[in-house]
Amino acid sequence: MRLYLCEKPSQAKDIAAVLGASRRGDGCWLGSGVTVTWCIGHLLETAPPDAYDAKYKRWVLADLPIVPEKWKMRVKPKTASQFKAVKRLLGEAKELVIATDADREGEMIARELVEHCRYRGPIQRLWLSALDDASIRKALAALKPGAETFSLYHSALGRSRADWLIGMNMSRLFTLLGRQSGYQGVLPVGRVQTPTLRLVVDRDRSIADFVPVAYWAIDVDLRHERMTFTAQWRAADDACDDQGRCLNPQLARDAADAMENAASARLVKLRTERMREVAPLPFDLGTLQEICSRKLGLGAQETLDIAQSLYETHKVITYPRSDCGYLPVSQHSEAAKILAALARADAAVHDLMPHIDPRRRSRAWNDAKVSAHHGIIPTGAARMWAN
Repeated sequence: MRLYLCEKPSQAKDIAAVLGASRRGDGCWLGSGVTVTWCIGHLLETAPPDAYDAKYKRWVLADLPIVPEKWKMRVKPKTASQFKAVKRLLGEAKELVIATDADREGEMIARELVEHCRYRGPIQRLWLSALDDASIRKALAALKPGAETFSLYHSALGRSRADWLIGMNMSRLFTLLGRQSGYQGVLPVGRVQTPTLRLVVDRDRSIADFVPVAYWAIDVDLRHERMTFTAQWRAADDACDDQGRCLNPQLARDAADAMENAASARLVKLRTERMREVAPLPFDLGTLQEICSRKLGLGAQETLDIAQSLYETHKVITYPRSDCGYLPVSQHSEAAKILAALARADAAVHDLMPHIDPRRRSRAWNDAKVSAHHGIIPTGAARMWAN
């Protein structure tokens, strides 16, 4: 039996439908010689310090640092029933296809189960960037050898263990030192949360310490023949701050009075500059969150939730948790199909089609700059949203 191990139930359902595994089993979908099962995120977690030695239940400075000689994993209680199903299926499988998210965390979710359950059969990797039927079929026809993505597991494992070592040891250290100074609460320290907190604190302090300084500016509307433009008055350097803003109110008033009575102005200096702006790259998650915050007022998590829904539920965009804005050249052949789907779904795009050449290849198509995931783009399933 070939077992497909997915990251989420919804992902498993989509892949099972393409594989023809339509019969529901215990924690899986069953087909002819094929079984599709799923995790619910991480089914395992790194064991706490007291799993290594009961003495670590008490927080004592002399016990620090705590560094496990051999790392232990334990089953998460909330998803223990699904773990049992996956463990049973791994024991029955003749070959395994890892179909978790195509990133290092997805790799770890699968590989930690492989290690914990001691599966030793052949492994292949399904590398998916979108969950529409066409993308799934294409990925199924091009399974990767399991060894090709194994290094992602080591990367995620290193991150996970670093989080544990820093969090467990530093939280205990600072909490115990805090108690010696009279603070009775817990002082949690984390690899990510603590530097982030520092950035927030520094920003709050800079805002609190900011001293506003008044400055004066004069904008003048001028007309030359048929052209109207706005000019800005500049004071002498000795009356300005380092940003060229006038700090002398009387000087500004005198200049404004002089301008009010003037019938003409003389151009002293003219500088022209030709600007060239290249087309933006496809979105990565960070850029998408920034744009949605500025234009739509959406928070970072809200943007991610919407993008995740568009990816998992509606199948109309590719994998959203990407940090890359480039696209693989191999996907350029799909450009015409995706543009046609967008034109059917959106009248505004339809009107632009006469001006679009899908054969053109911009700087976005660059294999050398594509990381684990490519930029976020629509899928051919966009036609489903047509009115």
